[in-house]
Amino acid sequence: MENLVDIFVKSIFVDNMIFAYFLGMCSYLAVSKTVKTSTGLGLAVVFVLGITVPINYLIHNYILKEGALTWISPAYADVDLTFLSFILFIAVIASMVQLVEMVIEKFSPTLYSNLGIFLPLIAVNCSILGGSLFMQERAYNSLAEATVFGLGSGVGWFLAIIGIAAIREKIRYSNVPAPLRGLGITFIITGLMGIAFMGFMGIKF
Repeated sequence: MENLVDIFVKSIFVDNMIFAYFLGMCSYLAVSKTVKTSTGLGLAVVFVLGITVPINYLIHNYILKEGALTWISPAYADVDLTFLSFILFIAVIASMVQLVEMVIEKFSPTLYSNLGIFLPLIAVNCSILGGSLFMQERAYNSLAEATVFGLGSGVGWFLAIIGIAAIREKIRYSNVPAPLRGLGITFIITGLMGIAFMGFMGIKF
C-alpha cells in the first residue's frame, strides 16, 4: 500500500507530465484560458490516463513483451511483439478518447463546444501516450501500480492546467507589458511553476 501511495504522489509532483517532461503542452496552453474549460479537459485527461495505462499494461505484459504469449503455449516463449507497442497503445487511447467525447457531447454540450478541437486531440496528447510509454519503461510489477501511476499522472496534469488557468484569469486585470500578453506571460509563468515543482524532487520517497 505504501508503494502505491509513493507512486501516486511522485507521479503528481515529481514526475509531473507538464512541469517535469513538458508533455501535453499544446492543450495545456490553448485551453487554459478559463478555469471552467480547463476543469473539463483536465478531468477528461485524468479519466483517459486512468483507463488507458492499465489497459496498455495488460496488453504489454500479456501480448507484446518477449515471452508474454507463453500463457497460450510454451512454443511462443521467444516471440517479441514490442515493436507493435505504439500502434496498439494509440489504438486504445483513441478508443477511450472517442468514448469520452461521446459522453461529454451527450451530457455537457456547452463544455463540448468550449473544448472544440482540443477534446478529440487528447488522442494525440503527448502526456497520454507518455503515460503508457513510461509505464512500459518502468516495468511496474502489478496492475495496481500501473493504474495508480496513470491516475497520478492525470491528476498532475489536471492540477497543472487548473493552476495556470486560475493565474491567467487573474492576470487579465494586471498591467502586463504588451509584448508579453497572451502566450508570452503564460510561458514565463509555466517556467516558474516548473521551477516550483522541482522543489518536490527533494522529497525522499
